[in-house]
Amino acid sequence: TRYFVDHRKVRVVGGQGGEGGHSFYSEPRKIFGGPDGGNGGDGGHVILKADQQMKSLSSVHPFYQGFNGEKGGRKNCYGANGAYVYVKVPVGTLVKEDGKVVADLTQHGEEYVAAYGGAGGKGNRFFLSNENRAPMLFTPGEPGQDRVLHLELRTTAHAGLVGFPNAGKSSLLRAISSAKPAVAAYPFTTLNPHVGVVRYQDYEQVAVADIPGLIKGAHQNRGLGVAFLRHIERCRFLLYVVDLSVSQPWIQLQDLKYELEQYRKGLSERPCVVIGNKIDLAQSRINLPLLKEQIDDRVIALSALTGDNLEELLLHLRELYDTYMKTEQSRGRSPVKW
Repeated sequence: TRYFVDHRKVRVVGGQGGEGGHSFYSEPRKIFGGPDGGNGGDGGHVILKADQQMKSLSSVHPFYQGFNGEKGGRKNCYGANGAYVYVKVPVGTLVKEDGKVVADLTQHGEEYVAAYGGAGGKGNRFFLSNENRAPMLFTPGEPGQDRVLHLELRTTAHAGLVGFPNAGKSSLLRAISSAKPAVAAYPFTTLNPHVGVVRYQDYEQVAVADIPGLIKGAHQNRGLGVAFLRHIERCRFLLYVVDLSVSQPWIQLQDLKYELEQYRKGLSERPCVVIGNKIDLAQSRINLPLLKEQIDDRVIALSALTGDNLEELLLHLRELYDTYMKTEQSRGRSPVKW
């Protein structure tokens, strides 16, 4: 199984510059033609490039190095520059160095030079002067930039499933998409984030991210805490999943919104819908009208296990998606397509 990988530590090294040439021009009847060693080529850069076809950092390797520049040649020929190395990363990748954000790749095709190649060395032709008509001096190429970067993916899914462990988020994601997060008949929490894609008949695709590890105190980095809370930042709308079978399920919703608001102010005010899961249980049917009395948000009661009322969720999810698309276009921005 290839998991959704959301962080990587990468060492990037620019290519070495080629050394300068060292030669003297000579031909019949022109023995002392002077120096003609050309400059070496520059080393190749390592460039991070955002690509919307990439959905995870799982294909990013721990080490990349640019190609070296070639040595300067005779007859003032410059060495060829080293080729660039392009590393494709998903849209929404943060690049950090020593804990500081140095780049945020939020648009398809956006590039960031992670490591510059070294400059090529100077050939002996460069050092020709009136005082020195036959320079023997030439310089080696400079080494490329060497950096250790931390890549962090903040999911650019359209919707985020937010809920406490065992609320049924993974089961719901399996029911509405082709994602296959682990589910079981005993209580446990997902340790890896999953992204599922809901496909509609008009070929529109809505990405839904399962945000695991949310517990009370998550904003203080308890449990998995901030490691996955950051994924919610870029979700355009939120799906709060509450377990209707527990007593006072509206308390879960209050706690969830509190955690989001403590992590980042205004996060809990994004467009949302409340999903009351496990409606197939008798206690859930008793708690449903009580939940609707306590909150103002729209409540969709369903069962991820049996598939009851999934149609209403899929239709409302499309409404939220269409509203997001119109809002982005009216602001002159390009909406995120999956």
